[in-house]
Amino acid sequence: MTQTEPLPELAAGASRMTTPCGGVADGLCWYRWGPDAGIPVVLFHGGSGSWRHWARNIADLAARRPVIAPDLPGLGTSAMPDDPAGPEEAAAALLAGLPGIVQGRFHLVGFSFGAMVSGLVAAEAPGLASLSLVGPAALGTPRQPVPLEKLRDKQGEGRREAHRANLRALMLHNPDTIDDTAIGIQEWNTIHARLRSRGFATSTRLRDALPRIAAPVQAIWGARDQVAYPALDERVDVLRAARPDATITLIPDTGHWAAYEAPDAVNALLQTFIARHDR
Repeated sequence: MTQTEPLPELAAGASRMTTPCGGVADGLCWYRWGPDAGIPVVLFHGGSGSWRHWARNIADLAARRPVIAPDLPGLGTSAMPDDPAGPEEAAAALLAGLPGIVQGRFHLVGFSFGAMVSGLVAAEAPGLASLSLVGPAALGTPRQPVPLEKLRDKQGEGRREAHRANLRALMLHNPDTIDDTAIGIQEWNTIHARLRSRGFATSTRLRDALPRIAAPVQAIWGARDQVAYPALDERVDVLRAARPDATITLIPDTGHWAAYEAPDAVNALLQTFIARHDR
């Protein structure tokens, strides 16, 4: 497989901005879609990913407001953050760059590793109108080991099938949703990923940040989230204890990458929650 852009139309429709990251002046790359007016929504993708994790959400959100999605530090087209290159350093680069990208109030949405980073950012960022967490971890709950297919020795159809197996094991519950686009996104993201995020999933970073976040919070999980198994109920309980006011939704028959597998449900939840807190 090659590094062909899996979302050519969406990529071509984005405007690109940069801020410093890891000592590189233009190291943090931000992408923008939608109108100039309106309170923007900022999307943080998941681990070993890029803005392409939001492939089925950007257009829907951008029909109503500006949408801004960075490649998180060390992932996609963005440079590595400062050493030791963990969530705190990634959050610091994003917090330093945000004022040059977003002026005034904004909504923040984070997926998986991006949910943890969004919690760290939300606890510090001025102007935050709402925080939505999709498939969040870093709540101090167990994580079941998920064996993945090795890719280094594979090419062509063998590599595609390895991506398909990994998406089924980790990201998407319904095999029918593992289409060519999902495989293309997985290939592009895998090639460009340098920051290794899986080891942070069992930490308490998000749990500890939640009480310090002044904005309203919602959490969305696929009810068949492979990353949360077998402790999804425990994750929900921990989040509810940290934020009793949070809105929590489980989407049936959906895996970890809910924004791709169940985009209509996720888009509706985001649109409703964001609109409620626009003022």
